[in-house]
Amino acid sequence: MTEAPIVRLIEADIFERQVGFRFPFRFGAARVESAPQAFVRVKIADEGGQEATGWSAEMMMPKWFDKNPALSPDDNIAQLRASLHLAIEGLRATGAATPFGLHARAEADHHRAAAGRGLPPLVASYGLALIDRAIIDALCRMKGVSAVDAVRRDLLGITDVTAPDLAGFDFKDFFLQLELSPRLAVRHTIGLADALTAAELAPEQRLEDGLPQTLEEVIAAYGHRYFKIKVSGRPTEVLERLIAIAAVLDRMADRYRATLDGNEQFESADAAADLLDCLQKEPRLARLRRSILFFEQPIARAEALSKSVARLAQRMALEIDESDGDIGAFPRARELGYAGISSKSCKGFYRALINRARVEKWNREAGASHYFMSAEDLTTQSGLALQQDLVLAALVGAGHVERNGHHYVDGMAQAPAGEQASYLAAHGDLYDGASGRARLAIKGGELTFETALRAIGLGSSVEPDWTSMTAS
Repeated sequence: MTEAPIVRLIEADIFERQVGFRFPFRFGAARVESAPQAFVRVKIADEGGQEATGWSAEMMMPKWFDKNPALSPDDNIAQLRASLHLAIEGLRATGAATPFGLHARAEADHHRAAAGRGLPPLVASYGLALIDRAIIDALCRMKGVSAVDAVRRDLLGITDVTAPDLAGFDFKDFFLQLELSPRLAVRHTIGLADALTAAELAPEQRLEDGLPQTLEEVIAAYGHRYFKIKVSGRPTEVLERLIAIAAVLDRMADRYRATLDGNEQFESADAAADLLDCLQKEPRLARLRRSILFFEQPIARAEALSKSVARLAQRMALEIDESDGDIGAFPRARELGYAGISSKSCKGFYRALINRARVEKWNREAGASHYFMSAEDLTTQSGLALQQDLVLAALVGAGHVERNGHHYVDGMAQAPAGEQASYLAAHGDLYDGASGRARLAIKGGELTFETALRAIGLGSSVEPDWTSMTAS
């Protein structure tokens, strides 16, 4: 086993590229029509003076990291920029360590510094997550390996130092035993405002870009078998929406599975239980009810981890997402009755792998597959961001991954033609260029991304076109 190298962060730059949506996306009560995508470029050096550059990217989505209604979308984006700059300052100040060692030294101080500026834990996590991923990418390029090999060979130096509950857990052996698939089923998000059938679209709403727009069209075009259904905290209204969704899924999707996403719309476990009561009583939802795998973050984060949800969890497996603001969130949630946690690149590569180790440890102790981890999306865009997230989803063994960025954006429309051509050439298993631009290639409801798993670096062989962006 190769020893993890000691490195230091010597340079870091942040860039942005604006991304316009085909049609609005709703996070709970919020409606978003466009947002910038952040790109990070770092340079690291090892003890011998060898240098390498690495990259990462992630959407700067307003109204999810901090849902304070008093804040505008521009305020939310400014928060994420601040988190990125704080993370750079903190990681530079840590000196030299393994890639994970840099993260471990910086994490607590970074969250304290962010809190001192009024930035919530999820906002703080965003900045550290992107700089960490760029450092991982740089380390892989320095050593000429893929991120998968870097994890398996312990080149990142991951330990239990940030997760004392995992003391004694054999990370090296666990990572060596990981079996990764180059294929993942795509779990299509059905948003609160998404049209289900063509009859629901007014003529002026119909787009002429050749891409599917309604749920019916999406299933016909991509062959989805997995779905993520957004629900609000108003059971009566949700019931009618679910009946309409079930009518489409029951007719068009063979042996489908689904998850529910509350996006913090329920005030309490009792309010969420009211929705489950409605599901149970409505015969038209029988097949949909049997298909549901888990209920993601039904309760607002201010209340979600304040009291036991054991009674609700007996009826349906519960997962935290927005409540996952720090490395200790999953153990706290477990004590209250939650069984699952989401993996999202915007929350942290290392956090996801540590939480995956927790799932392994807890299920071994329980002698059953009770605890779980899912792969979720935050309008992740094709190219660097998506490929880094797919590698992480494969590492945690997700099996299926929520993907919705391609549905709200026309391929790599925001990227220059040369960058799109490079992705088509290097990652042709993931994209299709028949339309004249690089679009995600979903076939039979699945993505194939062997080229991303094998790529030197974290998921991508293509360097972004920095000249097409603005410095942040």
